[in-house]
Amino acid sequence: MMQIPDAIADRLRSGCSNNVVIREFGVSKRFVAAARRDLGVPSYGPGRPTASTPQGLFRDRTESVTGGHLKWAGTVTNAGVPSVSWLGRNLSAYRIAYVMRHNRAPFGPVRPGCGYPRCVAPDHVEDQAMRDQLRAQMAGIFGGAA
Repeated sequence: MMQIPDAIADRLRSGCSNNVVIREFGVSKRFVAAARRDLGVPSYGPGRPTASTPQGLFRDRTESVTGGHLKWAGTVTNAGVPSVSWLGRNLSAYRIAYVMRHNRAPFGPVRPGCGYPRCVAPDHVEDQAMRDQLRAQMAGIFGGAA
């Protein structure tokens, strides 16, 4: 039996795909396949959710980076929007992050307000209402049209 780090074993047992484990830990496909075999974890089936909620899928596809940012490591739409597929629907990772932080649906498009490309940190995403409010506050402070 091979030596499998606990963190890798935990990720495989939680239902992560081989690609997620390879990306997170920098191991080979062959290592992941052997780890699954030794742990008795069934092969990952494409198209099968790796978590029981969209938020779980979101967490599986993010990576913390300096500055409090959360880098998206999953798929993106043709428009470059981070997304997950859940029950046959594509969901914006920005919108999932927004709901995780604010416990309500966003108004209008959601984007990162921090300037970090594809940042999906729940504290960093803004909906249209937040951007409009900030624009009005800046106009009030510095003058000009809102």
